[in-house]
Amino acid sequence: MEAITQKIMLSTGLFHLTLGNVIMWAVAFTLIFLAINRKYEPLLLLPIGFGIFIVNLPLTNMMAPQHILGVLYHYGLEWEIIPPLIFLGLGAMTDFGPLIANPKTLLLGAAAQLGVYIAFFSALTMGFTIPEACAIGIIGGADGPTTIFTTVSLAPHLLGATAVAAYSYMAMVPIIQPPIMRLCTTKKERLIRMKQLKPVNKKEKIFFPLITCLLICLFIPASASLMAMFMLGNLFRESGVVERLSNTAQNELMNIITIFMGLAVGGTMNAEKFLTPRALLVFAMGLVAFAFSTFGGIMLAKLMNLVSKEKINPLIGAAGVSAVPMSARVVQTVGAQEDPRNFLLMHAMGPNVAGVIGTVVAAGLFLTLAR
Repeated sequence: MEAITQKIMLSTGLFHLTLGNVIMWAVAFTLIFLAINRKYEPLLLLPIGFGIFIVNLPLTNMMAPQHILGVLYHYGLEWEIIPPLIFLGLGAMTDFGPLIANPKTLLLGAAAQLGVYIAFFSALTMGFTIPEACAIGIIGGADGPTTIFTTVSLAPHLLGATAVAAYSYMAMVPIIQPPIMRLCTTKKERLIRMKQLKPVNKKEKIFFPLITCLLICLFIPASASLMAMFMLGNLFRESGVVERLSNTAQNELMNIITIFMGLAVGGTMNAEKFLTPRALLVFAMGLVAFAFSTFGGIMLAKLMNLVSKEKINPLIGAAGVSAVPMSARVVQTVGAQEDPRNFLLMHAMGPNVAGVIGTVVAAGLFLTLAR
């Protein structure tokens, strides 16, 4: 009888519960709280948080190949299916009009990748390998799918830390960016009003994804999986002849893939993998990368004003991080605090979508370097 009782006890998760499991539950509940109560990136933080919660239930073995989280991770992320499909949906939701109307804002999106490269070189000096440094650096682009795509390819053991860092900092854009924006600009600069953007015709919007895809994929083939799907989604949107495909990519497909991705990412964050000094350091370095990306976009805008007759409000440089459209909205909010009649949103959308392209290009360079 005693042997049976002991066997029953050993078969319960409660008997095998560790302090690490409890800590990870606290992390999971924090993300769920932020998603529900604060509405910080709820579509992503809620499934990620729940994934963290269930993968840290002792003896459930949810990441086994035959269980749901294991299946989603292996076939969705390791096979590089989910991130490109996310980009298909993002492309269908993206309007490149502001970027086409003001092409020089593409430079601001490129400058906002400063944090990516600072984090990369910092990680190397701290003893991380080149593939690990690439996965850490890409957090600075504030692009979750690109971060996941790069990390799974190069340093899958860091996926939980890099993905949660990317999405957490994306969610905290309204908290992180405004102090940096005010610190790096003067009141006079924040009051700059920009000219209304010129109209962009349908032909320009159709040619843009085709030409962009051609050029980037020719020069950086490693970025093709993400860039091609991104531009295909945008072509669905702008062609005007496949409304059903565009709507599906934006809604049903995007929603399903978001659930799958969130659960798969959360499933990688068991206590044994996440509660290590290196993983926590990765999380901290992501914040530094994000801050420097914001700084880089603003500084280039200020430099451009030194040589340009048509002044740019430097605040829009902060939108060069690819947290679309949240960082553009933050630019509008900070600008409106100085001048309620200064409408910067559409101007900020140019560098905002350029930042997505810039982060994918950086990811392609990292994949080429580290593979």
